[in-house]
Amino acid sequence: MKIIFCNLIFILHCNTKFKKSLKKDTSQPSILLKLNFDIDIVIDIDFLFYFCINQNTTKNMLIIGIAGGTGSGKTTVVHQIMNELPETEVGIISQDSYYKQNVGMSYEERSNINFDHPRAIDFELLVQHLKDLKAGKTIDQPVYSFVTHNRTEDTVSTHPRKVMIVEGILILTNPELRDLFDVKVYVHADSDERLIRRLKRDIAERGRDMEEVLNRYQTTLKPMHQQFIEPTKAFADIIIPNDKHNTVAIDVVRAVITQRLT
Repeated sequence: MKIIFCNLIFILHCNTKFKKSLKKDTSQPSILLKLNFDIDIVIDIDFLFYFCINQNTTKNMLIIGIAGGTGSGKTTVVHQIMNELPETEVGIISQDSYYKQNVGMSYEERSNINFDHPRAIDFELLVQHLKDLKAGKTIDQPVYSFVTHNRTEDTVSTHPRKVMIVEGILILTNPELRDLFDVKVYVHADSDERLIRRLKRDIAERGRDMEEVLNRYQTTLKPMHQQFIEPTKAFADIIIPNDKHNTVAIDVVRAVITQRLT
């Protein structure tokens, strides 16, 4: 088991120069990319200390944000976390449901939208829905179609739960949304692996062809990841190197949830 506590790492593994690079700053590369050995999870020790001290002082809704690049395995991590947890007490909200409604635009115009830019997301509605859930209100989540590049007329009635998990590539880019998260998780995966997963998903589930997916990856996905998504790793309380056998990281996050449920 290899667990790295960010603010303590220099005691065990760092020299003075490396110690200076551990400041949580969006201009600094993640420490995950600086380590030359395999790890299971990176945890911000300040977050761990704060959570342990305050876990029994409040029973408000626990909101967990799970971010990471496209195809990093966020959905898989969510499902792994949900295993063995009571379904009636844990809910999931996907950023994908909150792409803005594109009224008055043709299909061709909608197809050219940069969906990997933060401005494509209706953060105002997502923030309001989380606040409503936290206040004990039921919300109507929008339903988005990746085939038509627009919202449908359907909605999904979502009731408050003790724990709400929000997942999406851009959820840590918005300060107001970020402030609502009690726990911020970033799922890290190699860029080649992410591309392969994106190809498989978009062709099988979203009606895309290979040329379209590769073109979008080169023109929008890759540059948007570098500009907006990768830097948000600095905001994460927990960084999970995505590996289907990484049970250590999943167990840590699940333990945080269990503490709130008990």
